Amino acid sequence: MRTLLLASVATLTALSASPAFASDEAETLADAITKGKTTINFRLRNENVSQDGFADNANALTLRTRLKYSTGVFKGFSAVVEVDNVLALDNNYNSTINGRINRPVVADPKTTEINQAYVAYTGINKTTLIAGRMALNMDNQRFVGTVGWRQNDQTYDLLAGIVKPNDDLTLTGGYVWNVNRIFSDRHTFGNLDTDSFVVNGKYTGLGFGNLTAYGLFIDLNDAPVLALSSQTLGVRFDGKQKIGDGNLTALYEAEFATQSDYKDSPLNYNAQYYHLSAGLSAHGFTGKIGYEVLGSDNGVTSFQTPLATLHKFNGWADKFLATPAGGLEDFYGSLFYKVGGDSPLKGLTFGAVYHDFSADVGGDYGNEINLLVKKKLSKGFYTSIKYADYNSNGFATDTRKLWFTLGANY
Repeated sequence: MRTLLLASVATLTALSASPAFASDEAETLADAITKGKTTINFRLRNENVSQDGFADNANALTLRTRLKYSTGVFKGFSAVVEVDNVLALDNNYNSTINGRINRPVVADPKTTEINQAYVAYTGINKTTLIAGRMALNMDNQRFVGTVGWRQNDQTYDLLAGIVKPNDDLTLTGGYVWNVNRIFSDRHTFGNLDTDSFVVNGKYTGLGFGNLTAYGLFIDLNDAPVLALSSQTLGVRFDGKQKIGDGNLTALYEAEFATQSDYKDSPLNYNAQYYHLSAGLSAHGFTGKIGYEVLGSDNGVTSFQTPLATLHKFNGWADKFLATPAGGLEDFYGSLFYKVGGDSPLKGLTFGAVYHDFSADVGGDYGNEINLLVKKKLSKGFYTSIKYADYNSNGFATDTRKLWFTLGANY
């Protein structure tokens, strides 16, 4: 089956770190190594969390340093190695492994890890084969992602293949045997032992949007997480279209997936996922409304997304990292504005998001407000301020989070 999936591959639409696919190959292996590309980036962040039920706030001042080296291409082969180091400059938070359970969780533990280490082969026409540890983002990261907001990425030990039969179609498939989670290797569940498959096909030739079909077959081997073993099949459509001759653009998205128990899961369930969103963009403003449902099977078991970039969805306060048994309905609206023109403020972005949460089976959960200000500074530098305020109406507890981030890329 592994051979079949790799031969009939389906999309890694947004690999967060692509192989060094150069158009010109190096003449020798030595040239490929010595003429490779090295990058380094730094991300300094302060995260403060005030959460009901804790007498003390959490305050995490962390610095991530990421060093990456990509070789050139030699006889179709290239390689990437990337190392992360996360320092805890202020340790007054529960990192999940430092024992400070009297404070709220900020899942940025102190660690040094190999974030990526993989080999790619492009010697077959219109095909790329990949083996090793990779930062993998599929589509909008709703089901498979790197959790890039956190200081330590979620990466995947995998074998994968990407085929482009033509300019409009991308087919991708992969086998994952280990998931390196954000909690670091020192955490009991910092690694998930799996026998999982992902398949994805994306077609971009419609002109007015992209059509994607996917399958995710998660088989977890550790007893405490067997219930997260699941089979998910879905289809997604997303796109944008200019309206008239002006600056107005319509944005739209629709997705459906169904999920059931798989392999060694002790559960017996079937649950559905729906997501609809629509928006308009003009003169630097982008507004959207959306409705997302992670369904429940009779209030007992619900649709789960254990490999997703969860912080990106259902509010930045991260109250729904695991879907409640009653499922989740998220009605949301957002408004963003990006300064244009040629002034020093060009690129300055303001954003606000409102979420109203309720159960698919049951009552109200609460609501949340998210606020963002971000700006690219001089070349390679960026900064942001982000805020989340979750107001509970019976699910979890009131929580407020504030982040200050400063980054540099070289």
